[in-house]
Amino acid sequence: MAYTPEAASTTNPQKGPSKRDDRKIIYGVLIVALLATWGYIIYDKSKSNESIEQLQAQYSNVDSARNSIQQEYEDALQRLDSATGNNTELQGALADRSTEINRLKKEIQGITSKRNATAGELARARSLINQLNVRIDDMYVEIERLKGENQTLTANNQALTRDKQQLTTEKGQLEENLTSTEEARRQVEDVASTLHASNLSIAPINLKNRGKEKETATAKRVDLLRVSFNLDENRIAPTGNKELYVSVIAPDGRPVTMSSGSGIFDTREEGSKTYTNKVTVPYEQGKRSNVSFDWKQDGRYQLGDYKIQVYHNGYKIGEATRSLKKGGLFG
Repeated sequence: MAYTPEAASTTNPQKGPSKRDDRKIIYGVLIVALLATWGYIIYDKSKSNESIEQLQAQYSNVDSARNSIQQEYEDALQRLDSATGNNTELQGALADRSTEINRLKKEIQGITSKRNATAGELARARSLINQLNVRIDDMYVEIERLKGENQTLTANNQALTRDKQQLTTEKGQLEENLTSTEEARRQVEDVASTLHASNLSIAPINLKNRGKEKETATAKRVDLLRVSFNLDENRIAPTGNKELYVSVIAPDGRPVTMSSGSGIFDTREEGSKTYTNKVTVPYEQGKRSNVSFDWKQDGRYQLGDYKIQVYHNGYKIGEATRSLKKGGLFG
């Protein structure tokens, strides 16, 4: 078909309105796209906020769980302190259990000290706390058992202490009785070991020329007095030398003393007494022995009765008297 001006004129007027309609469509599409974009942005922000809230809720739950676990742990520690703090005397017996408890505490502290502990770690901590509580419960049971044993031991110790005190008292009384008995025995032996003199005699002796001796009763002729007696057998007195004190009383009632060998001794019944001479004699236990000794006065012998007393162990064991007379016509 050939192009004619008429044809051109008839088609050009139709192109103007068509372009305007295309712009409206484009604008509409852009508006829809813009609205979709804003809707997505709003939706995405809403989702983000929701995720944040969920994360915050999760963190809050984790923190709450951690705080709860921390509180449970502190409660367990208080129970542990209550169990062991007042039972220091039992700590030695609980040493094995304390080792396991300290291990659990160390692991629990390692988890609870983390600010970003995971749920798994917190679950592990709660499990460990449960184990810790079980150990603490076992410790309470053990403490009660040990307390019972200690109470029994304390009661036994108190009974033993009372028994010991009673035995000590009885021992003291027994020792006192033994001391008294021993003292009484010594006193009895002391008295029983005192020797006894029998057949005590006094012979006035006159010494003649060439050493001859003659018994006389004349005072002026007496050169010495010979004292003799028997020491009777004694089964208590031990064998050995015995000291005998000889006291001579002159006719005038005064004790006779010598320049040497005289002195004072104590008697059991007469107090202090003057002895004229001290004689040491041998003695064999359980046997009789004869004793004889001479006593010579420094000056002349007096007329009258001479009394001779023999003492052993503070007791008077024999006594004899001999009279000296005036001799002959010229005395």
